[in-house]
Amino acid sequence: MMARASTHLVRPGVAGPEWVVSDAPVPYPEALAAMEAHVAAIRAGEAGERIWLLEHPPTYTAGTSARPEDLRDATRFPVFRAGRGGQWTYHGPGQRTAYVMLDLARPHGGVPVRDLRAYVHALEEWLIRALDRFNIRGERRAGRVGIWVADRASGTEAKIAAIGVRVTRWVSWHGVALNVDPDLSHFAGIVPCGIAEHGVTSLWRLGVTATMAEADAALMAAWDEVFG
Repeated sequence: MMARASTHLVRPGVAGPEWVVSDAPVPYPEALAAMEAHVAAIRAGEAGERIWLLEHPPTYTAGTSARPEDLRDATRFPVFRAGRGGQWTYHGPGQRTAYVMLDLARPHGGVPVRDLRAYVHALEEWLIRALDRFNIRGERRAGRVGIWVADRASGTEAKIAAIGVRVTRWVSWHGVALNVDPDLSHFAGIVPCGIAEHGVTSLWRLGVTATMAEADAALMAAWDEVFG
């Protein structure tokens, strides 16, 4: 099952997951339903692994650890419970969301079977390597999920990509969100990932005017290095 928005296949799942791209923003409830159905099909042996690249209309989503007080403006955009790990996240146009549906009961590159910590670490590495293709140094931070960009001259840092996963009977869903060129003011309605002391950034804010297709190409190339 796939959401009603038009999609196209960008890479068949011959030696790995299939990659599909939605051509128009997908409402969040439709995406959840489509992911849940595909994950069930993977578990039943009726479908292959998939990476789904899409954008959402402006939306706030709450992970299982989201605090009510971190939703600063509940009237600005639709709000949904996501069922994934993590706290509050914004999704919207200009942000590439990648939903990763893998059978974690088998190895993927250097990711051993049934190792959730290694899987999340690999998702971080995937984003770091994709950003490196734009000469952006993405970094991990202890105690903070996601990928960060540091401005050492000013001593500040900002988040450029978020990670939130869910695993059902060792099949993964949800995934990552990379800020390509979203309206960064939209993040003001939440405390992103519960971290108020640091901001958010994007490829465009950092001077990299990449298209969404170029971001997708970087993600696909980096995937093979980490999960291939």
